[in-house]
Amino acid sequence: MFWERVAREVGDAPSAFSFLLPDAYLGDEDEARATERKEAMYSALEGGCLQRTARGLILAERETAAGTRKGILALLDLEEYSPEGEKGASARGTATLLPELVEARRAARRGALLECPHTVLFYRDKKDKLMRSLEDEQLERLYEFDLMQGGGRLAGSFLPDYIAEDVAHELMSRADPCFAAADGNHFLAGAKAYWDEVKAGLTESERRNHPARFTLAEFVNLANDAVTLEPVHRVVREIETEAFCDWFPRNVRTRREGNVLYPLIGGAEGIAAADAAISAFLRANTGRVSYEQGDPGKLAKGDCVVVAPGCVGKEELLAALKGGKRLPLKPFALGGENEKRYCLECREISYD
Repeated sequence: MFWERVAREVGDAPSAFSFLLPDAYLGDEDEARATERKEAMYSALEGGCLQRTARGLILAERETAAGTRKGILALLDLEEYSPEGEKGASARGTATLLPELVEARRAARRGALLECPHTVLFYRDKKDKLMRSLEDEQLERLYEFDLMQGGGRLAGSFLPDYIAEDVAHELMSRADPCFAAADGNHFLAGAKAYWDEVKAGLTESERRNHPARFTLAEFVNLANDAVTLEPVHRVVREIETEAFCDWFPRNVRTRREGNVLYPLIGGAEGIAAADAAISAFLRANTGRVSYEQGDPGKLAKGDCVVVAPGCVGKEELLAALKGGKRLPLKPFALGGENEKRYCLECREISYD
């Protein structure tokens, strides 16, 4: 598993990994893990592992196989965000959410001193005007290094206040029709749920600048050629594989290759149909489903079946946002399995 490989590579070295609670570990000794995370956050804050920046933004540049993906690290006001993708919200969730994961993310945020998110929000800038405006700026480099697990190279440059103000203004003008959650849908929804919990006990004045009202996110141009949307496969385990492979095509038109099933319906409709069929089978039988990227044939090793329904494309995503339509659960991933956003930058979210 990816996170097991990360744990082996990190070892005892200081790492943002110690602040995280990956989805794969949710439900596994959550209280003990929460205590360990809080202790690691205290230790990092007290021990000088983290470098504080002045007020401003960060320009992140990520080299991947698809090219250089650039983004702006900034705060999102959770009052402007709708997990349900409601029209009128300037930032919207794009996909169906699992309530248990949202609750787990809210619980993980409760009592945490820091957030270290992998959240990415899309904006649309066909001519890449915002990023081109920064090409001639002499910016201070905060970090630059190769990422683990073959994740390419990452560099971050500081945008001081006098530049950040113009960048933020230009960024807001690109929210057409809104900022769209590309990665971290459950993290964002959990942050919103936690803020709703916190603000209930605050005065109007206290709510304005409370740290829990905001969350750190990377804003990335959907129109950038280096931004690719890739499929997330459904891996069904702990089942009678032949029974599932016989039953699934009777509910969804499918092409079968070994233990890999390829629904013949494309886009969001195909993903929704596949998810509905999987859910119906699991309600009547034992089994569980996980959501993974990679070669479907390699994922199908062992006692499991991989359902590979493809993914939503950029135009379908934009059409859904403009129409206020929710997409199915995990309708796409931002880049290949090694190209997803790594957790690196942190922000204090507690007064403790």
